[in-house]
Amino acid sequence: MSQNIEIEFKNILTEEEFHFLQKYFKIEPEQFKKQINHYFDTHSFTLKDYGSALRIREKGSKFEMTLKQPAQQGLLETNQILTTGQAEEALSSGKLPEGEVKDAVENLIKDTEPLQYFGALTTVRAEVEYKDGLLVLDHSYYLNTEDYELEYEVTDETEGYKVFSELLGELKIPHRPTDNKIKRFYTKKYNLLQE
Repeated sequence: MSQNIEIEFKNILTEEEFHFLQKYFKIEPEQFKKQINHYFDTHSFTLKDYGSALRIREKGSKFEMTLKQPAQQGLLETNQILTTGQAEEALSSGKLPEGEVKDAVENLIKDTEPLQYFGALTTVRAEVEYKDGLLVLDHSYYLNTEDYELEYEVTDETEGYKVFSELLGELKIPHRPTDNKIKRFYTKKYNLLQE
């Protein structure tokens, strides 16, 4: 188990901006790696109501469960490595394996409100070190939708915002308010349910 504070800035990109950044940072196709985020919540979206999100991230044959919660600065991430069997059990039943993540989830919601699996978002991701941070290019697919995103992960919020804003300005990419992936996923899922 590990916990860390996540500070990141996000910007939705057009497909053209995504390919421009790929060339600008000399990112080769083989640098992109696939990962699948499997999302969970209660039927009434209790975790979402607490500003939290629960996922199992699948990279190749490795699985990591993460609960993200609001923190004073950024998000508090509680992470736990899972075996393939534990991940398959959680995906099929909504039951979490014992450990720090389950304990943290139980501090937010009661046992009477079972978790359920809501679906997956697949991302093809490349990462580049940039000015004391990590620049991430993501191309994501979910619920018959695809989008492109630039993320900048940092340890210093003030300096990170300055660097990220300057980069967008230099490259003439408009700053767009951007929800995180799970919020985009749930917005799309909710809209599909309303149709």
